[in-house]
Amino acid sequence: MATGESAAPVTLAQRALATVERVGNRLPDPALLFVGLLVAVWLLSWLLSYGDWGVIDPRNGEPLVIINQLSGTALVQFTSDMVGTFAHFHPIGVVLVAMLGIGVAEHTGFINAALRAMLAATARWLLTPLLVAVGIASHAAADAGYVLVIPLGGIMFYAAGRHPLAGIAAAFAGVSGGFSAGFIPSAIDPMLQGITQSGAQVIDPGVSLNPLNNFYFTASSAVLIILAGWFITDRIVEPRLAGEPVDSDAEDLPQLHDLDPGERRGLRIALGAMLATALLLAISAWPESSAWRGAGGSLTERGAPLMASIVPLIFIFFLVPGVVYGVCTGSVRSSKDVITGMSKSMETMAYYLVIMFFIAQFIYAFTQSNLGILLALKGAAMLQAAGLPSAMTVIGIILLTGLLNLFVGSASAKWALLAPILVPMLMQLGISPDLTQAAYRVGDSTTNIITPLMPYFPLVVVYCQRYLKNTGIGTVTALMLPYALTFLLLWTIYLLLYWSLGIPLGLQASYAYPGP
Repeated sequence: MATGESAAPVTLAQRALATVERVGNRLPDPALLFVGLLVAVWLLSWLLSYGDWGVIDPRNGEPLVIINQLSGTALVQFTSDMVGTFAHFHPIGVVLVAMLGIGVAEHTGFINAALRAMLAATARWLLTPLLVAVGIASHAAADAGYVLVIPLGGIMFYAAGRHPLAGIAAAFAGVSGGFSAGFIPSAIDPMLQGITQSGAQVIDPGVSLNPLNNFYFTASSAVLIILAGWFITDRIVEPRLAGEPVDSDAEDLPQLHDLDPGERRGLRIALGAMLATALLLAISAWPESSAWRGAGGSLTERGAPLMASIVPLIFIFFLVPGVVYGVCTGSVRSSKDVITGMSKSMETMAYYLVIMFFIAQFIYAFTQSNLGILLALKGAAMLQAAGLPSAMTVIGIILLTGLLNLFVGSASAKWALLAPILVPMLMQLGISPDLTQAAYRVGDSTTNIITPLMPYFPLVVVYCQRYLKNTGIGTVTALMLPYALTFLLLWTIYLLLYWSLGIPLGLQASYAYPGP
């Protein structure tokens, strides 16, 4: 930090974040960190496999058993499945396929030109709320926000003369920290509703919940997340980054000059090609007999081919305008230039793939051991035994979920473990399944952005390293901690206030059980 009479005083919060960053960056390389966690899972599973934990596994109704991952059978199975575990690890395919198309669009200059045109028409002070809002909107496209919105956040902020890491942080906050907020229904709504309904039917087989039972709450929450993310980015995160100059190679960073006539023409034609591609998709998806629709006839239901094709569609929607722009401006003179763009994007993913290999193995062992299930069930049992008032119980669910989320990332998998316990438990206290699910969604979202165990967290580290080469886990954790704590506090208060005012949580939703 610079010294002198004009130096601003360092606050307690700034010192705390600096400590988090310093300690976090002293951790081993993320790949080695997950090697250590894998060894820890092996040792814990061996030690805990001798205990009788007195809890029932909700998946099969049998007593839960911790599987020793150091047994000969488990180790042989681990090595036998190692290649398949890595090859079928979901985030890898999502990232690589999308990056092939995005890499072409970036290499030809299409993304750079589009962003410069947008920045010319957008007030600099509106960039942050716009970016957080786009991150929230990306929830409708599954994991697309991680590979599209977050890196573009860095590019947008850098092109606007602002710190790129602040843009990445704002986008990450919208995509992941505000995961349960959204103006548009997404596949996660019916997914969680189905799990909640199954949990409620444990004690009341007649319970039927609407898939949008939390929609009014999550839609209005989007405004809260945008405003909170805007304030945190502009008043806390970006000022803290003022002393961190970008140290990457200049040729790898977006250019700031105005569009020349050739670029404007290329951009217009490329955007027209993108629009034409979207129209073709809409025309093919419109008929009720469209192959894009799921078994229930919906385009957005779980398992619908359109939802399963989101990432390939991102590839196409960037490849087409990227190639068209390159042909119009001369940056693509042959098919080799297109392949070069794809190859360059894959070069940037090498470190990410190394990390993903070890994360995949860690998650495999953690899942096979049943340690995550034990952690979830014991936490729910402690909450039940506490016998807290209704409002405190709801807060307890939020905090428990936020804590578990640091270790078990999947929203659906975690809720599948907790719902059969928490939903019936709170129904007996007079709290509806709709409210229990809303509380779960708050806790599940807010801590996504501070846990290195979240599969996309290392990808965010890689994005940041494009601008600050020494970025580590501690850097990103310190960036995101103000968002996580603020979202957790404000969103919890908002849910309690929403509840106290009796505003409907969603379609056919109630706060009390049995409902009216």
